[in-house]
Amino acid sequence: MNVAAALDDRALADAFDLRALSSAFYADPFPTYRALREHAPVKRMPDASVFLTRYADIAAIYKDSKTFSSDKREGFGPKYGGSSLFEHHTTSLVFNDPPLHTRVRRLIAAALTPRHITALEGGLVRLVGALLDAMQARAEAGHSVDLIEAFAAAIPVEIIGNLLGVPPAERAPLRAWSLAILGALEPALAPEALRCGNRAVDQMLNYLEGLVAARTQAPLDPDTDVLTRLIQGEVTPHPAGHSAAAGPERLLAKELLHNCIFLLNAGHETTTNLIGNGLKCLLDRPDQKQRLVTDPGLINSAIEEVLRFESSNQLGNRITTCEALIGGVTLAARTQVTLCIGAANRDPAQFPEPDRFDISRTPNRHLAFGSGIHQCVGMGLGRLEGRVAIAAFLTRFPHYRLSGPALRSQRVRFRGHIELPCDLLG
Repeated sequence: MNVAAALDDRALADAFDLRALSSAFYADPFPTYRALREHAPVKRMPDASVFLTRYADIAAIYKDSKTFSSDKREGFGPKYGGSSLFEHHTTSLVFNDPPLHTRVRRLIAAALTPRHITALEGGLVRLVGALLDAMQARAEAGHSVDLIEAFAAAIPVEIIGNLLGVPPAERAPLRAWSLAILGALEPALAPEALRCGNRAVDQMLNYLEGLVAARTQAPLDPDTDVLTRLIQGEVTPHPAGHSAAAGPERLLAKELLHNCIFLLNAGHETTTNLIGNGLKCLLDRPDQKQRLVTDPGLINSAIEEVLRFESSNQLGNRITTCEALIGGVTLAARTQVTLCIGAANRDPAQFPEPDRFDISRTPNRHLAFGSGIHQCVGMGLGRLEGRVAIAAFLTRFPHYRLSGPALRSQRVRFRGHIELPCDLLG
């Protein structure tokens, strides 16, 4: 890097403020992340929080959940007040520490075992096939197709709907609710986004109360229906020396409802982004697309490279429980810490040629699903959806191309597209 470029990077790092981002940043944050890694890897924000961009620092924090807490009550109190969003985000799995996190995760993980996920594959293949048929009909009639609305976003809504047994006729609001709630997690929150997020939580709670009541009265098979399993709980063994089993461990009513919202949301936007980002990455790199078309056996490593290169979830958050040293910098107790997953996954100290998209990259120990006790509980399902969707799409439409601008969502936490218009038949 020449002197002028180094000076530009220094200026970019010095000026960075997570709550005041430019449109250029939303389009391509990676030059800024590179500048921060080089010049301010432990970047102090105006609000006294810190922003981390190095892989080693972030991986170390994931391993130390006692020093770096996931509890968001202190961080979300000023942001949400005593609102529905505050109750939701401080009750759901991802924003809690043990013992609550341990209990909730154990119950959800028991409902998302490899056996449960494998059982979903047949339905997923049929769903993807039906969506491809519908898109092909539109293409043959001379129309372009938005790959986000018609494909990437349609898949997780149906899969999570199936997982929780939401009747198909009642799934229409799920995507809008999810986008509103997750949009309220952005670092800079406009009043309208706050209102929309709170309204979406209230509407989802109201809907889920009815769904839970109906399922409690008429349970389905807990081996295939996640909601029934969450309602009924898991039987845990008695301590050593007791022959009888303990009663089922169940979620409290509030925990059940909010973690159903969490499952619907966590499985929705991140998977939508994985599929959309993957199709756009391949579109931008015809050589890599052709490699995958020619050798479909590369689909597993291709999905991992999409997860690394364009991580669906770009940011995580922690708070220090005591004085801590990270990246050579001492942080006081109660310091808010932002983990930039997107920057860590482009760190040249971990990934050779990190800005090169390589569908056969190995090893590829990215942090797209986090690590440690908070590693994404649904990552197996997300990977399955990505593999099936992208492989089937390329088989059907290997010559797809853009027919209009690919529009990015103006979000820093979740990276994806809101529109990806394409001509499918080339």
